[in-house]
Amino acid sequence: MGEAKRERERPPLSQERVLQAALALCDAEGIAKLSMRRIAQRLGVEAMSLYHHVANKDAILDGLVDAVFAEIALPPRGGGDWRAALALRCHSARAVLLRHGWAVGLLDSRRNPGPATIRHHDAVIGCLRDGGFSLVATTHAFSMIDSYLYGFVLQELALPIRTPEDLGEVASDILAALPVDVFPAFSELARHTLSHGWDADREFEVGLSAVLGAIASLAT
Repeated sequence: MGEAKRERERPPLSQERVLQAALALCDAEGIAKLSMRRIAQRLGVEAMSLYHHVANKDAILDGLVDAVFAEIALPPRGGGDWRAALALRCHSARAVLLRHGWAVGLLDSRRNPGPATIRHHDAVIGCLRDGGFSLVATTHAFSMIDSYLYGFVLQELALPIRTPEDLGEVASDILAALPVDVFPAFSELARHTLSHGWDADREFEVGLSAVLGAIASLAT
């Protein structure tokens, strides 16, 4: 009787619930752990029941990518300040990708992009076109921006530094084992970073400003 009651009280299975469970699984355990069986376990159902709502694991990956893109703020349109609009989008994208670190290498890998993915790309392209970029220049600019964005987030996720205490511990350990006379430039920078700190937000902003400044020359 208890099992039957739980079955009646459980929300009906849907594509949205399957994707939400898949997203939660990836956030908790990483994309490598994603499987129909593990998703079904989180939902409290049999794995075969998922196939009534999603075709296969590839369809789930398509849906996950679309869900991540849906969280990223679209750059405002209307012919205003394209740099500010793209900066807003990039800061939002970085925050989203830090929440879903497993998604960085997955975002542009799908052959069946969903509506949120297309909407996002259309907004970025439109922002660049509104800013005076030709189609060729828009292609170059979009590639440069996302190369910086994705590359920075990948490096940020890989760094063994999350707090100032982490920085002090890691830098001190490296310096203690480092022959200064052999690697003087590295030692100098490590000591500077140790004494002045390292801030990911600041570094991202400096790099993003440089990239946006560089692509400005591509605009007609």
